[in-house]
Amino acid sequence: MQKLNPPDWNLDHLQVDDSAPEWFKTAVNTSVRSNYVAVNGCTIHYLTWEEPASSLQSQKKPGLLFVHGGGAHANWWRFIAPSFMSDYKVAAIDLSGMGDSGKREKYSAALRAEEILHVLKAAELGPKPIVIGHSFGGLMTMRFGADFGEKIGGAIIVDSPVLPESEKASEVPRRVLSVQRYYPTFKIGLERFRLLPAQECKNTFIVDFIARHSLIETDMGWTWKFDVKAMGANRWSEPFHEHLAKMKCPSALIVAENSGIVSAVTADYMSDLMGPESPMIKIKNSHHHIMLDQPLSFIEAVNDLLADWGKFKHIKEIV
Repeated sequence: MQKLNPPDWNLDHLQVDDSAPEWFKTAVNTSVRSNYVAVNGCTIHYLTWEEPASSLQSQKKPGLLFVHGGGAHANWWRFIAPSFMSDYKVAAIDLSGMGDSGKREKYSAALRAEEILHVLKAAELGPKPIVIGHSFGGLMTMRFGADFGEKIGGAIIVDSPVLPESEKASEVPRRVLSVQRYYPTFKIGLERFRLLPAQECKNTFIVDFIARHSLIETDMGWTWKFDVKAMGANRWSEPFHEHLAKMKCPSALIVAENSGIVSAVTADYMSDLMGPESPMIKIKNSHHHIMLDQPLSFIEAVNDLLADWGKFKHIKEIV
């Protein structure tokens, strides 16, 4: 099994943009712990946040786990997770082949569901934690919910596309990466960072933060932390519509108003698969990467769900 070194966030090239608002600086500077757990021969990295309190108080808190999108990493949640620390034990996973986790010879949603399961246990997130997955991470959360949903209190799917047949013909082609790229300097690598799928984002300080945490230095130069084998076309090949319909836990859907990959037709199709008890929240003025465009509205949406899952039966819009 690959031995990994814990990330060092005090390096100069990881410092936060001075233009960032105070709430963001406070969030990303909140104390966070780096952890590892072995899952089927692969070292899985995850982050944990916890309010300074007695161990007894901490044990009583319910758990909350964030799952990042394809090619992303746990640091995408560094400015989101602290908002939930007072009421939850919070963690964020690096899926295998991404972030600071190890690589596999072969990747599958089944293995990643087990990674989520092991992190929930290792992070001691309690008997009925909530799992929140964005994009590709939402698809992995669907598989987890189908396989192990009885072990959690609920799953929140964030702008993860499960297309009906009527939408597949007009589907935006997904980018498949096949070559690991290297850059001679950190600066050049940083300039090449792009969101997948591509979108504009006015919160450049957030994009800068996640970009800085997306690169790693190797003997061949600076490269992206993800394994290109983990970004192949097969990552979308499972019957996720079946997983979504078979999830053994309460579920909810958060979608972006201007998603680009989750249309209104797709959102309704997914809502039907999830059932009438699964609420759907639309966040206005957001694109696919909702937590980058509208981080505070995203936090509000999750808080609304956690406070009273059954309060709104179908659609609510958050501005």
